[in-house]
Amino acid sequence: MSVYFVASISVRDRERYKKYLEGADAVFRSYGGEYLAVDTEPLLLEGEWDCERLVLIRFPDESEFRKWYHSSEYQELLKHRMAGARCDTLLVKGTV
Repeated sequence: MSVYFVASISVRDRERYKKYLEGADAVFRSYGGEYLAVDTEPLLLEGEWDCERLVLIRFPDESEFRKWYHSSEYQELLKHRMAGARCDTLLVKGTV
């Protein structure tokens, strides 16, 4: 069953966040990750939104997601994301 990694992001330090972006694609793709959406202007329908970027990534299953998220390659990149941006992230399980 697919799982979805959802991140709402507010960049604070563009240079540090850029370092994250420079390596992130190759690492998550090596674990079966696929971008479904990257939006800098999502349409707010209800509630409040104070972020500038929303990212949605699909993984084939939770096992591959966990391998990616806990991999040494991603953890090294994650330091740059955490230093360069405020991020709220979720793991959402698919229905199929």
